[in-house]
Amino acid sequence: MEIEVYTENGRVPVTVLHVHGNIDSSSYQAFESKAEELINNGARYMLVDLSHAGFISSAGFRALNHIFRKLRSVHPDANLTDEEMKKGISAGTYKSPHLKLLKLSQEARTAFEMSGFDMYIETFTDLQTAIASF
Repeated sequence: MEIEVYTENGRVPVTVLHVHGNIDSSSYQAFESKAEELINNGARYMLVDLSHAGFISSAGFRALNHIFRKLRSVHPDANLTDEEMKKGISAGTYKSPHLKLLKLSQEARTAFEMSGFDMYIETFTDLQTAIASF
């Protein structure tokens, strides 16, 4: 797996991680480490481009959840407690303002939705629409 990183400027600077290859048990740590390094260096809005990542295992989904939690911890939602966020996820009214995904394969989308990640992480099929959503 390789990760190409670049910044797109919308209303806020968005760090794009373009993943080439599967995110699975052999690569999730590199993916998670790269994202964490970017967050530690100031990234606050991340778009993960999965157009060249055909498969995401449960380890990959755990890495996405870790990135979601890390972004939330360094840049909390405006006056939104964890309890309010959880209620919003359950009600379908909360989506992460800091982490979004682009171009999931059909297989990855199915796993993403079955595991409930679609309840709090938005997905997009168009880069400009995704950037504008931040």
